[in-house]
Amino acid sequence: MKLTVGQMIVQTLKAYGVPYVAGLPGHGNWSLLDAFADPKDGMPFVQVMHEQSAAHIADAHFRVTGQPIAACTSIGPGAMNAVMGLATAYADSTSFLLITGSAATHMRGHGVMQELDRFRSPDFPAVAGPVTKRSFDVIRPDEVPFVMHRAFNAMLSGRPGPVHMELPLDVQVMSDDIEIQDLARRLPVGKPRASQESITQAAALLLTAERPCIVVGGGAISSDAAPEVTRLAELLNIPVVFTWNGKGAIAEDNRLCAGTAGWPGSTPGNKIAAAADVVLSVGCKFTDWSSSSYRKGATFSFPPGKLIQLDIDPHEIGKNYPAAVGIVADCKSALQDLLAEISADHAKAARARRDNYILNLDRSKADWERLLARRREFDGSPMSMLRVLAELRKVLPRNGIVTVGSGHPQSSTKQAFPVYEPRTHITSGTYSSMGFAVPAAIGAKLAKPEAPVVCIIGDGDFMMSMQELAVCVMYNIPVVFLILNNRGYISIRDGQNGLIGRQIGSEFNHHTKNGEPYSVDFVGFAKSCGVDVALRVDEPGDLAGALTRALACGGPALVEASITRDNSIAAAEVVGWWDFPVLQTAPAGVVDAYAHGLSEEQHRRPWVELDESRANAPSVPVVG
Repeated sequence: MKLTVGQMIVQTLKAYGVPYVAGLPGHGNWSLLDAFADPKDGMPFVQVMHEQSAAHIADAHFRVTGQPIAACTSIGPGAMNAVMGLATAYADSTSFLLITGSAATHMRGHGVMQELDRFRSPDFPAVAGPVTKRSFDVIRPDEVPFVMHRAFNAMLSGRPGPVHMELPLDVQVMSDDIEIQDLARRLPVGKPRASQESITQAAALLLTAERPCIVVGGGAISSDAAPEVTRLAELLNIPVVFTWNGKGAIAEDNRLCAGTAGWPGSTPGNKIAAAADVVLSVGCKFTDWSSSSYRKGATFSFPPGKLIQLDIDPHEIGKNYPAAVGIVADCKSALQDLLAEISADHAKAARARRDNYILNLDRSKADWERLLARRREFDGSPMSMLRVLAELRKVLPRNGIVTVGSGHPQSSTKQAFPVYEPRTHITSGTYSSMGFAVPAAIGAKLAKPEAPVVCIIGDGDFMMSMQELAVCVMYNIPVVFLILNNRGYISIRDGQNGLIGRQIGSEFNHHTKNGEPYSVDFVGFAKSCGVDVALRVDEPGDLAGALTRALACGGPALVEASITRDNSIAAAEVVGWWDFPVLQTAPAGVVDAYAHGLSEEQHRRPWVELDESRANAPSVPVVG
């Protein structure tokens, strides 16, 4: 069957289950995009206002559904703009296909058509290499079917990650007799399973542990292992803590959910994890944030604690902590094997032995809720973030999806916004990319149109990609954008003030009006884009009504909540520890005041082991 290259790509994407492509047209990809516009055999193309957004839309679609889709950009700057999206997906282990234009093969090396060519021609695949699982440079039309099935093979097997495909201008206009490959016959059958020996060892440790703990990361979500996590926890009475991307792997109203670990963590989560004699890690990378920068006793204690580390990527086993049992396998299948290994009698005995352990967790969680109440129930104006999130949780159904921006909104949502289902909390938990949450909300809504979607985002982050509101209006995508407006990059300000004693560039202020706080008119901007429901809320009592109206309007909506800059009440409680070098020239007293009982020497040495007297010391309140 003779097809143009564009037709080959469109038909392959459709055959592989891709519902649409997000992108931005340019002279470097218009021959390819012509196939998407075919009235008979084309497919939907979602036009964005910035290429980074196309990548984030595709990324979020995978996070919500597990189905990779494609993004498409032009050559040169268009391709380069999408690199942030590749890096975000790569760091968080999520998949999508980026197709970029490229100079014609016979013109390579001449510096034409915005080509980068000083080291190799083309140079963009070298840029994409470190942030993709594979990067393909297609130079003949007959390569396209092969490259397409290899790209999906890479995205759907092993540890997820994005793939890049470079498509030269002359190749785009070629045609050939080809056959679309059957993806089912090009993918590995089944998932990597754990060895029986490792399952037996892991079961023995969990059954004999006095204070076991499960920590869930993004791998638990991407492998759809949430049901198995919950079953194992309930079978053996094991508390569960979660990381940024593991949020949602267990319902947060489950008695065994201990909350988030690390920095910013929760008191119950960090206490349970730090005191655990056995920790089962499910798809967790143990980043600095989820591990309190590896300060022993702050979040984890290896040794004497023993780690059962389960991950699909052998690179992660033993990378940051020594593993007593290292299991390289799909998280879901390994947990199924572990559940099958544990007899009912052994499970009953272990469960009964831990009743007091769980009662202690109950008390710790009750204390934690009382601590959060000061921020959650704050009645002042400007408001606290936790009060806004509490009002949102009241009106958003359990299956509602939130996409979350960086900084204080990300920390506050992680810590204090309960999530009940997997794939309903979407955030850039590893790369923490600003500009992610707005297009991610669009991708989430396109992926799951029946679920309400709310983008929780700060004003600084929102301004990175707020032009995509126009996309929501053009396509009538009913996303609610909840802007937590504190007039600046206040998470950065708080860190600067705490560690250095002064700030620069992080507050938005009128430099010509006595330093008054400055804000864009977000309501006016939204209305100028065509958003019908755009509301500013200054009083906490008005939040529920505004959010209810926004969710019910049937189109895109914006709610702007005015947030206090007072860091004693504004955002998350500071729990855990985050290593951040302190300037030698920091003003006298700043380090000691900021470290809350840690000496300056200890504060500068992140790997120091806390002695018993400091194991429960207040944590360093770096906010960001």
